[in-house]
Amino acid sequence: MRLTLRLNGDCVRGFHVALAERLSQLPGMELAIDARPAAGGVPRGAEALFQLETLIHRLPANGTAMCVPLSTLARHACASAPADLTIDLVGDVDPQGRRVWRLTYDGVCGEEALLGLILAGRTPLARLEQNGAVVAEGRLGTEYHGIALASFQDMLARSAGLTVAAVNGAARSSLPTLPEPSSEAAPPAMPSATKLGVRAAKATARRVVQQIYHLCYNAPHWRVGWRETGGHDLYAQRAHPKSGWRDLPDDGSRFYADPFPVLHRGQVTLFVEDYIHRAGKAILSAVAFGPNGPAGTPKPVLELPYHLSYPFVFERDGEMWMVPESSANRTVDLYRATAFPGGWVKETTLLSDIVASDATLVEHGGRWWMFATVRDGGGAFSDQLHLWSAPDFRGPWTAHPKNPVLIDIATARPAGRMVSRNGQLLRPVQDCRRSYGAALGIARVTQLDEAGFEQVVETILNPGTGWAGRKLHTLNEAGGLEFIDGSAMAPRWKTQRHDAMPTGRGDGK
Repeated sequence: MRLTLRLNGDCVRGFHVALAERLSQLPGMELAIDARPAAGGVPRGAEALFQLETLIHRLPANGTAMCVPLSTLARHACASAPADLTIDLVGDVDPQGRRVWRLTYDGVCGEEALLGLILAGRTPLARLEQNGAVVAEGRLGTEYHGIALASFQDMLARSAGLTVAAVNGAARSSLPTLPEPSSEAAPPAMPSATKLGVRAAKATARRVVQQIYHLCYNAPHWRVGWRETGGHDLYAQRAHPKSGWRDLPDDGSRFYADPFPVLHRGQVTLFVEDYIHRAGKAILSAVAFGPNGPAGTPKPVLELPYHLSYPFVFERDGEMWMVPESSANRTVDLYRATAFPGGWVKETTLLSDIVASDATLVEHGGRWWMFATVRDGGGAFSDQLHLWSAPDFRGPWTAHPKNPVLIDIATARPAGRMVSRNGQLLRPVQDCRRSYGAALGIARVTQLDEAGFEQVVETILNPGTGWAGRKLHTLNEAGGLEFIDGSAMAPRWKTQRHDAMPTGRGDGK
């Protein structure tokens, strides 16, 4: 295929270089660059804001938003002959008589449109369009809300992934509809130089406040909530219970998150991410649970030199197995318990050389399936869903031919075990549009096979009266007990937090 990439030669970024490199590596691809100067672009005031954020947040200077010389693209041919496909990043290519895919953000082409949406606090909808028809789309995200440069870089990186997937024929042309009114607001205009200056001043002040906050509080700090379901869990109620949730206590020097309960030989055991603030990383711990709560405090069951979380525990073939998140090690590993709830030994590596978050396994249609969000080529950790399948949970695992099967910050990242109800496969998902782990969605899987993946998001649960704080991002149950997690405040001067029944009082952060 002869493909032309149209970009603004007056503002070449690392994003353009990375995209060109990925496109040129596709089989049978002949890539040419059209780098004629173009109107528009990010204003100087925004570039100054980027420089300030790089300094105060200690961001890397060589990200996807970095401006580079046009000569960086010299290895690629200049566009001259007609192309089979032109990808227009600028918005000035005449589609008459040619095949043109235009990259837009909320319907507007150009990187300034993307940055305008970020500065307005909106979730950009990226689309590749051909004569108004959607070829591919994705809801872009970031874990760095409030930091314009980091958000811009994450979303540029994911735009590159969306484009490559579309050229490969893997990208989807529609996203799951969310159970809330859609916004038809016009794309925001780029703020004036004065407003950008005000934003820069606020960014500096906010950073100072953050530093003071971290001196006074351990942050981030999560907490686990639990309750007896009485046969009516969140999948049935689709709302927080009126009785509220009880907290799993911590001493403030550590937090518990990612609760995974399992019923084994008549006993519920809860596995959690056990994050020690002083160490700056987490181990995995476990505690026996009953209707009156935990039998003591969680005890360590697996500690490695790198961060561990999301202890996906399950029983199979008479043994207990676990797939913890180990993205810091760039692996997805399978462990087997030799002395449950401890004694975990590594059985095998399921995936390697990959930054995969919250790997979740399910048996469906005669095969095992693995769900995880993947960070490749930069970008967010939570907006790009990949699938793998295998004849057995031990592997070998094969990547889905349409990976990434979904680019959506609202519904991509797993949030716990998938469950079957009335013959339907339900999937808890993280809604990270406002921030990482901000809300919990329940999606019904309508297709899961080699041909593709589809889901319908039926419910989005937010923290609020029934679960105080600003986060809600895991849902699991076992033995009539249900567990969630969310944010909390942990003053450094307090050494012990007490069990509570949060029903709207503001002990969450």
